[in-house]
Amino acid sequence: MYRLLRAPFQPVTYSRWLHLCVPVLLLAVWLFIDPDKPWMPLVIVVPFGFVPWVRTAEGLQARFLLVPYEGDGADATISAEPSARWADRWRTLLWLETRMLFAAVALGATVWLPVITVDLISLACGHGPNGELERLLPDGVAPWAAAALAPLPLVLLMVVVFVLGELVTLVAGRLLGPSAAQRLTALEARTEQLLERTRIARELHDSIGHALTVAVVQAGAARAAGDPEFTDRALQAIEETGRAALEDLERVLLVLRESAQPASQRPTLAEADRLLESARASGAAVDAELRGPLEKLPGPVTREGYRILQEALTNVLRHCGPVPVRVRVEMGEGRLELEVTNPLPDRPSFSTGGGNGLRGMRERASLLGGRADTGPHDGGWRVRARLPLERIR
Repeated sequence: MYRLLRAPFQPVTYSRWLHLCVPVLLLAVWLFIDPDKPWMPLVIVVPFGFVPWVRTAEGLQARFLLVPYEGDGADATISAEPSARWADRWRTLLWLETRMLFAAVALGATVWLPVITVDLISLACGHGPNGELERLLPDGVAPWAAAALAPLPLVLLMVVVFVLGELVTLVAGRLLGPSAAQRLTALEARTEQLLERTRIARELHDSIGHALTVAVVQAGAARAAGDPEFTDRALQAIEETGRAALEDLERVLLVLRESAQPASQRPTLAEADRLLESARASGAAVDAELRGPLEKLPGPVTREGYRILQEALTNVLRHCGPVPVRVRVEMGEGRLELEVTNPLPDRPSFSTGGGNGLRGMRERASLLGGRADTGPHDGGWRVRARLPLERIR
C-alpha cells in the first residue's frame, strides 16, 4: 500500500507507463487500417520474435524504462544479449505478444478513464451526461456529486498504471532475463575474477612482502654492524632482492591486465607453447608432451589448466632455478591430466605442505571438481592435476 501511495511521485512509474504505451503506435496504425481485426498486431510481431537482435533492442528498452535504477552489471535481471538459442527466441516471441496485450490494456485505461473525468466535470458544470456516463451513472446525479467523483477515474488510472508497470517488469524479468547458459557464463567469469584476485594477493604477499622484509633486515644489520665490507654485502643483497621483486611485480601486473579481459579472451592450454618457450628462455630444459585436441577443451578447464601449468613452471624457476623440467598434458577420456616434474636442488625452498602457490593450484582444481597433488616424487618434485570434463560440459 505504501508503494502505491508513493507511485505518483516516483519517476519510474512514468517511465514504465511510457514503456507500456510504446506498442500503442502499432495498435493505433492497425486500427486505422482495419478496425475489424484488432488482433492482427499479435500476428504481425511473430516474425520479429525470431530475429536475434530484437531481443537486444527489447532488453535495452526494458532496462532503460522498467528498471532504470538497476544498471547493466552482472546482477542485472534483464539481459541485453541477442538470442543465442531457440529457447531465447521463443521467450522473445512470448514477450512481444505479452507486451502487445499489456499495451492494449494501457491504451484503454489511458483513453477511457480521462474521458470519464472530463464527462464528470461537464456534468458538474450543468451539462447533461453523455458518452460513458450514460451507462455508468444513474439518472438525476447532482452536479456536486459529479464534481466529487471527477478525481476518481484519474486515481484509478494511476492504480492501473502502477499495477501494469509492476506486472510488465515482473514478466520482463522472466522472459528477457538471462538464460541458464548466460547465468553460467556470468558465474564462470565471476569465479575467474575471484581466483585471479586471490592469486594476485598471494603473489604480492610472497614476492613484495619477502623483498621488503629482506631489505629492512639487511639495512638494519648493516647500520648496526658499522663494517664497510658487511655494508657492501648487505647493499648487494638488497639490490638483488629488489630486482627479483620488480620482476615478480611485473609478472603480477601482467596477470592484472589479463584479468580485465573477458573470460573468452583469457589464455588457454591451446597457448601452452608460450609458457614452455618462456621457461626455456629462462634457461630451463623443458621436455613437453602435449596430447589430444586441447583446443576443444571446455572453457573453465582449459583456462584453469593454463594457470596451473603457469604456476607449476613459475615455482620451478623460482625455487629450483633453470633445471630440467618434464611437462605432460593429455586430454583423456572424460578428464584432463597435467603433470610437471623436475629434480630438486640440495636445499629446496618449499616443502610438501606447500605455500600459497601450491594451495592455489589445489583450489583451482577443486573448484572444477578435480584434484591437484604436489610433493616429492622419485627424488624430484611433481605437480599432478586431474580435471574432469563431463561435469563441466
